[in-house]
Amino acid sequence: MTFIQVIDCKTRKLDELNGLMDEWVAATQGKRTATHSIVGRDRSDSTHVVEIVEFPSYEEAMQNSQLPETDRIFHELVAACDEMPTFTDLDVVRDEQLNEIAVRTFLEEVVNSRNIDAADALCTDDYREHDPSLSSYDMGLAEAKRENKEILDAFRPVLTLQGMVAEGDQVCVRMLCTGRHVGTYRGMEATDREISMTGHATFRCRGGKIAESWWNMDELSVLRQLGAVQL
Repeated sequence: MTFIQVIDCKTRKLDELNGLMDEWVAATQGKRTATHSIVGRDRSDSTHVVEIVEFPSYEEAMQNSQLPETDRIFHELVAACDEMPTFTDLDVVRDEQLNEIAVRTFLEEVVNSRNIDAADALCTDDYREHDPSLSSYDMGLAEAKRENKEILDAFRPVLTLQGMVAEGDQVCVRMLCTGRHVGTYRGMEATDREISMTGHATFRCRGGKIAESWWNMDELSVLRQLGAVQL
């Protein structure tokens, strides 16, 4: 179970605190069990600083605390604070990446269910799509829907997620796409051939919707599978 430790500090030495964090990260390289660390400052009180550190489990957090580098930095951190920091230990009981949910829903509804109009509710009004396989590398939602509908109708593709990483407002996915050539594509009549390709896509989210996307799919392999390209 994921474990989080919240360290609540009062300090007028934020720069020194940041320096200690940099020193700890460097000193514990290859040893630490912490996977994520965030430092935030209270907008209404500049001396109020909170650090949130994530670990895979409570047990691994304890291993991390026993590192001599962690113990040394802790004592220096206390010295940089106006008063003794407080610690809150949390077992994570729910962890949802809301941007991941938006992207998963988009891929399932728009692509796998071939409901192209579902994109209207899942994307922002100023959505932009970047895909070298389309007629323009930068197009709005209506144009992207129109061109992508041809692909959905031609191949009835199914996307299988093989990996997903979310950071900030962006979500990156690695996927496998399979389908069958059952409709006209780029002037090619249906061949009824099965196709398979890999790809990556990055999505930028805003307000729970997708605002921008970048696609890189192995279209060349599809053309080879259809017999349109010989290599």
